Amino acid sequence: MSAQIEIAREATDELVAAMAVLMPQLSKSNPPPTKAELADLVDSRACTMFIARVEGRIVGSLTLVMFRIPTGVRAWIEDVVVDDSARGHGLGGALSRAALDFAKQHGAITVDLTSRPSREAANRLYQRIGFVARETNVYRYTL
Repeated sequence: MSAQIEIAREATDELVAAMAVLMPQLSKSNPPPTKAELADLVDSRACTMFIARVEGRIVGSLTLVMFRIPTGVRAWIEDVVVDDSARGHGLGGALSRAALDFAKQHGAITVDLTSRPSREAANRLYQRIGFVARETNVYRYTL
């Protein structure tokens, strides 16, 4: 399965439709983004959305978040998802490597991500690429 990885530059109807299919596969508790929300994301200086296409169809996405803090440029990979029909063909790895290359080119020296333990295939992928689990506490405050 040959994939094309690209950066989403515009909140097209095609992207909105793809997110409506992909996001429920990632999270049952969060609705897919609206066209306006996707426009905010693709227009943001802090976010870069990578998409994977197979035979012209969007079958995966990853969002790279980058921002400067006093200690340097921080980079986080968020919301990685590949359509059920396209899993197991290296698309998650291709999306991740594209994001890592982009982050490096834009001054990041590390890239972080989190993944639920239940996402076993995703966790194996991240370890295979070279991500290392950190000894840290992750806290969340719900507003």
